[in-house]
Amino acid sequence: MLIRRAPDLKSSEITTESQYLNRREWIASMGALGAVTAFPSIAKALGASPQGQDPKPIGTPMGLQPNDTPTPWADVTGYNNFYEFGTGKEDPAENARAFKPLPWTVRVEGMVNKPADYQLEDFLKPHKVEDRIYRMRCVEAWSMVIPWRGIQLSDVLKRAEPTSSAKFVEMTTLFDPRRMPGQNSRVLDWPYVEGLRLDEAMHPLTMLATGVYGRTLPNQNGAPLRLVVPWKYGFKGVKSIVRIRLVDRQPRNTWNLSAPEEYGFYSNVNPEVDHPRWSQASERRIGEFRRRPTLMFNGYADQVASLYSGMDLRKNY
Repeated sequence: MLIRRAPDLKSSEITTESQYLNRREWIASMGALGAVTAFPSIAKALGASPQGQDPKPIGTPMGLQPNDTPTPWADVTGYNNFYEFGTGKEDPAENARAFKPLPWTVRVEGMVNKPADYQLEDFLKPHKVEDRIYRMRCVEAWSMVIPWRGIQLSDVLKRAEPTSSAKFVEMTTLFDPRRMPGQNSRVLDWPYVEGLRLDEAMHPLTMLATGVYGRTLPNQNGAPLRLVVPWKYGFKGVKSIVRIRLVDRQPRNTWNLSAPEEYGFYSNVNPEVDHPRWSQASERRIGEFRRRPTLMFNGYADQVASLYSGMDLRKNY
C-alpha cells in the first residue's frame, strides 16, 4: 500500500486562504464551548467566558510589533492545521464538532521523581492561569496574532521534579481514530509527537494553552490542552495532549520523521532558512493581503536567542 505523506498531497486537496475568507463565519461558533456547560468545574478551571458574548482580545501583549493586532476570532477558530481532523484548513472546525474533550487525563512520566496521571482539573488547579497575546507563525508562511489563555509548562515540569538525566520533553496527542477521523488516514504516522529541549520547555514564554480570547480552547484549536511556543513554527504546537514525558534523548517528532528535509527538530522561525518549497523571508498575516517581513525567532529574539548561542541555526533548523 502506498503511504501518502503530507508533502505529497495535491494543492487542490488543501483549502486555500481565499476559499476560506469567502466562507460564512458560522464555523466560529463550533468547538468545545458546548461541552463546558456540562462540566462547570472544568469551565471554571479553564477560565471560560460566558457564552453569548462577543470575545474580546485580552491579555498581555508579548513580542508584538506596533502594527500587530489580534487576529479575529473567526479566523483563529476557523483556519487551522490539525490533521487529526483533516488536512484542509476548514476541516478541523467542521470535523471536530462532535469531539468531546472532557473528561481528560494527562500522564506525566519518564525521568521525573513524581510521575502521575492527572484529571484535567487537577492538572491545572495548582497553577496560575494567564492571558497572553502572542505572534504565531506557520511554516506555510502565514501568521496570526492570538490571545492565548493557559499555564506555563515550566510549572508542570517543576511539579513533576525532573531528574538530572532529563534533557528533553516529549509530548503526545491523543490517538483515537473513532473520535479523530483524520487519524484513519495514513497522511502521518500517529499518534502525533513533538518535543522540546528541557531549557526551551522551561522558558517562561512556553505555555500549555487552555483557551483563546478568554474562552475555553475550541476543539479545532487543540482542546483541551495544547502547546504554544511562540518563537517556533506552528507545527511544534502539539494539540490535545495526553502525555508529557521527560527523556534523555531528542524526541523523534512526527513531521521530522515524515519529511526531515522540510521539518527540523528545532523549528525556530528563521527568515534566512527557506523551506525547500518556498521562501520564509516574508509571511502573510491572515486577514491581510500585503506580506510582512519575517522576524528572527518570530520577534522574540531578545527573549530566546541566548538559548541557541553558538549553534548553527542553518544546520539546526
